[in-house]
Amino acid sequence: MLVYPQLATGALSQFPVARRHTLRTLVNTAADGTVIKLADPGAETLEWQLNYAALSDAELATLQQFFCAAEGTLQNFTFLDPTANLLMWSDELSNENWDWEPFLSSTGGVADPTGGNNAWNIVNSGAAAQSLSQTVPAPAGYLYCFSLYAKSTTPATVTLLVGSNRYPRTVGANWSRIACTGSADATAGSVSFSVEFAPAAAADVYGFQVEPQACPSLYKASTRGGCYQGARLRDDSLSFTTLDVNCHAATVNIFYASHL
Repeated sequence: MLVYPQLATGALSQFPVARRHTLRTLVNTAADGTVIKLADPGAETLEWQLNYAALSDAELATLQQFFCAAEGTLQNFTFLDPTANLLMWSDELSNENWDWEPFLSSTGGVADPTGGNNAWNIVNSGAAAQSLSQTVPAPAGYLYCFSLYAKSTTPATVTLLVGSNRYPRTVGANWSRIACTGSADATAGSVSFSVEFAPAAAADVYGFQVEPQACPSLYKASTRGGCYQGARLRDDSLSFTTLDVNCHAATVNIFYASHL
């Protein structure tokens, strides 16, 4: 599957990014004047306008090659929303999209660092490390930032994993945001993001987030996730402006419709 490219920095876009989400409501007016309204999720559309400035020659060439590979508006591709959390159900760790190893137990409704009750207490009752993970249908070779908030009543080590790459982080008694940046197997078509707890470890966790960039942004709770398979370019050609030597500007418009 063709995938929209990252820039040399690992980001997919620059600011400003415009995102438009359109939904349709079906309205049925009966003979007696009664009006029935129903959401029509099958007609959902999303549009992104990505504005680029100071693109290098190599970055512009990458975008041009992508336009050629997509044949303009003809071919669809996978697009990772740069404004979204790629994980699904980031606050609902009991959802089926999350994979739990057998000796982990959890309690929901724990006070979180934003003043809500969306954190979870995780306990590893096993004699070996146990992990909680989610697999995202995105290119494993891309650069990702994986982050979450965590705390533990006793100092503990929580290990973040991007694929098989491990990033140990120390967790204390106060909420802190832990993060890692990395890639997985470049030949894989999906990537797993995991949190591993040591034997007998216990920790409160909140705000799981994956982004296709080098550093974490403000936490965005998600349900659907930000990986869109079947996106298309809105234009058949890429127009750009050369501002200086090795410095270019361009705008890319991307369209996704759930019913196409």
